Amino acid sequence: MGGDPERVAVVVVTFNSVDVVPGLLASLPAGMGSLSWTLVVVDNGSSDDTVDVVRSIAPYATVIRSDTNGGYAAGINLGVAHAGDCTAVLVLNPDVRLERDCVPELVTALGRTGAGIVVPRLDDAHGRLLWSRRREPTLRRALADTVLGAERAGRIADLGEVITDPGAYGDELPTDWAEGSTQLISAQCWAAVGPWDESYFLYSEETDFALRARDAGYATYFVPTARAVHLQGGSARNPALWQLLVVNRLRLFSRRHGTVATACFWAVLVARETSRATLGKRTSRAALRALTSPRYLRQVAGPHSIAPSTAATRPARER
Repeated sequence: MGGDPERVAVVVVTFNSVDVVPGLLASLPAGMGSLSWTLVVVDNGSSDDTVDVVRSIAPYATVIRSDTNGGYAAGINLGVAHAGDCTAVLVLNPDVRLERDCVPELVTALGRTGAGIVVPRLDDAHGRLLWSRRREPTLRRALADTVLGAERAGRIADLGEVITDPGAYGDELPTDWAEGSTQLISAQCWAAVGPWDESYFLYSEETDFALRARDAGYATYFVPTARAVHLQGGSARNPALWQLLVVNRLRLFSRRHGTVATACFWAVLVARETSRATLGKRTSRAALRALTSPRYLRQVAGPHSIAPSTAATRPARER
């Protein structure tokens, strides 16, 4: 990638998104402001009218029907491969709504901070702040989340993985990684770090990319003056999605740490999901079955791992 100043390639991955993608498309002109931009929509095998709706509302878009359901990261990579020359890539979920001049604010911050990835403030459909900033997964943080709960641990400086202190969302700050529904990535960062890791299928792919970017010298920055709405998905309520989210956290950790540390991390995850399963949470029972199944842990993540109805799109992360 490369190209003229401030040319942004917008990449959207859809799957049975007919109910939400019109709102995203409607928000793009105001959200992109005066920037030069192109739109690439990659459809992961929708069985509804998503593709027809996109072509009707946005005839200027490049629409790609993926031959195989490779997951969210594969959709992003395919979209970037068809994006042409650009200075940055904007990755969007179909249930995002950009607020006015969101992306120009991100572009400005990208140049000002020297970051490789910048993300906006996200609110939910009711106008409530989403905890979108994250710290790198560590054994200490996993233990704190297990003992204290993610929200309580996240309010203590540098302790929880999810940053839940409202005061941490008022200033432009670096963050280890951020929720992946709305991310602006510089062309230089993409070229240096390479594509998103498709082996995750869903969940942890943006964590992996941001941490690899940081390893290569490209920070992620949170930009509160850029605003967007994320309607959110249901990973916290869907057993199949939750078990994949939990197991992919283990996969990510294992790829960055040794055997002993990974075994300890696994034990903490088992303890957390066991404690919640005893309270009757179906999602935790599913995660516990996966964590204690050598066969599940060995298999590559993919559509076989989760329910077909939710296999090809990436709902919001809810913890």
